[in-house]
Amino acid sequence: MISSGKSICVRAKLAGCVFSVFVGLAVAPVAVMAASHGTGPMGHPESSGGHHGAQYGHHAKTMGGPRLPQASLQAAASSQVAQDTVTVTLSAQLNDVSQQVVNAQLSKALDTAVASAKKQDAVKVYSGNFRVWPFTDEDGKVTRWQGRAELILESKDFPAASELAASLGDQLSITNIAFSVSPESRAKAEEALLEEAAAAFRKRADAFAVAFGFQSYSIKELNLGGAGVEYAPAPRMMAMAADKASVPLEGNTETVTVSVQGTIYLQRENK
Repeated sequence: MISSGKSICVRAKLAGCVFSVFVGLAVAPVAVMAASHGTGPMGHPESSGGHHGAQYGHHAKTMGGPRLPQASLQAAASSQVAQDTVTVTLSAQLNDVSQQVVNAQLSKALDTAVASAKKQDAVKVYSGNFRVWPFTDEDGKVTRWQGRAELILESKDFPAASELAASLGDQLSITNIAFSVSPESRAKAEEALLEEAAAAFRKRADAFAVAFGFQSYSIKELNLGGAGVEYAPAPRMMAMAADKASVPLEGNTETVTVSVQGTIYLQRENK
């Protein structure tokens, strides 16, 4: 196995964001690869597919000639995307000697909070965990019941979510705040990054073929890393008791990455 031992970093601007393209390289042995079908034109796959992870082409060899050497390449494009969605978790906790009382009071608290929350159109409201459990004495007898219920607020409108969370302070307390990139923003970033990663892969394949004395290449297979995006979410978690003052909300950023991996056939022009 021959390896360049290097990575290439290409920096560019995309939709107001600065991102980097990293390219890795590994080369398979040159003279012993199996082959079965003809190759396509330079830079184009021998067959096509319609989804992430699809593989293209087969082993190939020239008509009556030697088997074609192969090289494995990879490229990735990344960008920092602003977290545009906030998720606020509010909860109520109660305890009583009666399980029925705990259930009833928790349900009432949630119903009241939901009725108030749904007046705010900019915030999505839904129920979280609802749990009631017993406490026992040393003899195993149930002495009381503890319960906890959650209400989730989700919105792209940070001020609206903050004000709503504060207004529910009489019924529920804020136990967690997390930020994320919305599916719409992530999909838009992935689409732009895929074009950049593909361009970096083609450029690297061209340069590699020339550097090792080949005139062209054809693509054997292409794959997108994972599900098409590898990202490291960086949510900011918080826990506090709610009061009438609004909670300051400010998101961070996440790194969205699209990677392309593939294998190419290296070709010399027939004389």
